[in-house]
Amino acid sequence: MDIPFIKMEGAGNDYVYLDLLPEKSGAVFEGISWNDLARTISDRHFGVGSDGLVLVRKGESSRFGMRMFNADGSEAEMCGNAIRCVAKLLTDKHYETEESFSIDTRAGKKTVAIKDRLPGGITLVEVDMGEPILKSRDIPVAVDTERAIDVTISGRRGTAVSMGNPHFVVFVDRITDDLVRNEGPLLEHDPMFPNRTNVEFARVVDDSHLEMRVWERGSGETLACGTGACATAVAAVLEKRASREVNVSLLGGELSISWRDDNHVYLKGPARETFTGVYHYTR
Repeated sequence: MDIPFIKMEGAGNDYVYLDLLPEKSGAVFEGISWNDLARTISDRHFGVGSDGLVLVRKGESSRFGMRMFNADGSEAEMCGNAIRCVAKLLTDKHYETEESFSIDTRAGKKTVAIKDRLPGGITLVEVDMGEPILKSRDIPVAVDTERAIDVTISGRRGTAVSMGNPHFVVFVDRITDDLVRNEGPLLEHDPMFPNRTNVEFARVVDDSHLEMRVWERGSGETLACGTGACATAVAAVLEKRASREVNVSLLGGELSISWRDDNHVYLKGPARETFTGVYHYTR
């Protein structure tokens, strides 16, 4: 079957997006395995190539919703970069005309706001990511303390935070390829994380600036991770390393994070369409 798709990226975190909002799309995709499609379409040699697959669809508590799958076919709860791209897609296609609206995710309803239209087709979007989840049992991480702040897992000191999906943030003096690509997968699969975890290696530049690289659960190293940047900002505050408003520099660009007085974390960053096409998928 031929599947029309849109390729989009947010700070280099690239996904394939399928627009399931038209009525006819239900019949076209009936019986399809999203997990299998995510694996094949994400392959950078034999597919379109991406960090995963995102479905744009009708919501349950909101007009719109999204589902996202990692490159290995596993379904994730939320992606801060992907939801900004979904917001751009919805406004570009005129499905939504308001500047602020909500999108349903597996991590709950999230409010997005279109902030600016920049040259090069870039849209600046802010997302209310909600309150960070700090209780160990809710992240989940199997430690014997109520919060997993500055704990040791697989020989690394770090802080566990959930932004609807689990993260383990490790602060280091220098971020290296060896650190990310060798220790990242070990921490992702550590039995202390029953649902696996995303892993962030971060360096404090100053009170309002962090550098970060990420090993994403189910996708490996990616150029950016929105929820990971939020988790890193929260961990930096909890470990008294930075202020509550920081810029996070990633391989694919920069994201602005603010942990405000309402206890919500706000993520602001770019979203851009790179190309469209048709993927031939064999069931």
